[in-house]
Amino acid sequence: MYELPSHAALRQILPTVIFEMADLFVEAGFELSLVGGPVRDLYLGRVSPDLDFTTNALPEDTLRIIAGWADATWDVGREFGTIALRKGQDTIEVTTYRADAYDKDSRKPIVAFGDNLKDDLFRRDFTMNAMALRLPSLELVDPFDGVSSLNDRLIRTPGSPEVSFSDDPLRMMRAARFTSQLPMEVSPEVRQAMTDMAQRLKIISAERVRDELVKLINGKDPRTGIDLLVQTGLADLVLPEIPALRLEIDEHHRHKDVYQHSLTVLEQAVGHETDEQGPVPGPDFVLRFAALMHDVGKPATRRFESNGSVSFRHHDVVGSKLVKQRMQALRFDKETTKAVARLVELHMRFYGYGEAGWTDSAVRRYVNDAGPQLERLHRLTRSDVTTRNRRKADRLAFAYDDLEERIQQITQQEELNSIRPDLDGEQIMKLLDIKPGPVVGRAYKFLLNLRLDEGPLGEQEATERLRGWWSEQPEAVADTAELP
Repeated sequence: MYELPSHAALRQILPTVIFEMADLFVEAGFELSLVGGPVRDLYLGRVSPDLDFTTNALPEDTLRIIAGWADATWDVGREFGTIALRKGQDTIEVTTYRADAYDKDSRKPIVAFGDNLKDDLFRRDFTMNAMALRLPSLELVDPFDGVSSLNDRLIRTPGSPEVSFSDDPLRMMRAARFTSQLPMEVSPEVRQAMTDMAQRLKIISAERVRDELVKLINGKDPRTGIDLLVQTGLADLVLPEIPALRLEIDEHHRHKDVYQHSLTVLEQAVGHETDEQGPVPGPDFVLRFAALMHDVGKPATRRFESNGSVSFRHHDVVGSKLVKQRMQALRFDKETTKAVARLVELHMRFYGYGEAGWTDSAVRRYVNDAGPQLERLHRLTRSDVTTRNRRKADRLAFAYDDLEERIQQITQQEELNSIRPDLDGEQIMKLLDIKPGPVVGRAYKFLLNLRLDEGPLGEQEATERLRGWWSEQPEAVADTAELP
């Protein structure tokens, strides 16, 4: 059962700056309360890094009260009643009581300042976030039973969830995010409202949806959050590729439930993350999202073969393209998009190794193609094994152990992570007497392929091989034909 620490403990836990600021507001004749997530987190046994306060002081009053005490202030949120300040190492936001109304076609509120704490709490997203601690007395204000919601492990809204989600549809995404971050479920009425009002999410910008999705994926239990999005229909708008994985299982069960398989791979990928000192410290969004999306190419590539089997040829390549399109639509940055798409494209590559041993050349290409995503690819590939056949699982694990060992051995011998041809661009141009351009790139690629296939050749051997290659190129033939 969750309980708030004692007043004495709170004064030890909370930064002293809170009480200094509270004294300033009280002396000036105003109220000040710690509000929202920071209060919830105190019940959960942690101190939030973000300190949010609410007051009946107007923004100009707040600026006057903290003048000379705060080290710096920002009033960029003044229109919405928010003044930010820095005191020492702490960054704080103080917002005037609000009693917002919303335009039904927009998420932007019509800002109206309120005059009491209860009305301010009522406008907040969930009851667990609609609690406050009056300062400096540390009196708990919980008019909507947020503590009960925490103890019941249920996400509820202060008022009707239909009104709350109509006012701010992003709260539906936030509800799913909290099921990923906290050991909580949404209440039946919240789930129903999310289902009935999913289409309302269309008015929210892609960037804001993306930010909530990232927080969900990076939660302790992303599987639960994603499944809630799918069950309520929100995923049809945010990640339509995921509900599409719920392929109809044929009567003979000749292929897996791809949707549940993908959730399991996501879950297992979380377990393969490392600590902060490891190569893939968690939470790692790129690994987790690639795990969730790795099979999204299957619905488009599913084929029922003449022998009754089911195939998904090239679903890795198709899936990579779909992932790139979805992440672009959600306004992800290019680097993150490229990393996830690359992992999806390569997630099947290992299975050729398990079926037939690879040459050193094939191992080099595997590492070269993975590039900076190699450590994530190791973990994605291992996570993709969800078979209940213990012997098959052990065989795949042994094969990948062997592949990783070979990669390590070759890396030590050849510094595989920074493979370069034996000649660089300047040397290529000098030897072939050519200027910068596409031909240099082709020559470089030729030497790189030699390096991958045969290992280090040395400068002399590489020079001879390059001259042999050049003698067969149309540019060299043309130069010879022009000689008198």
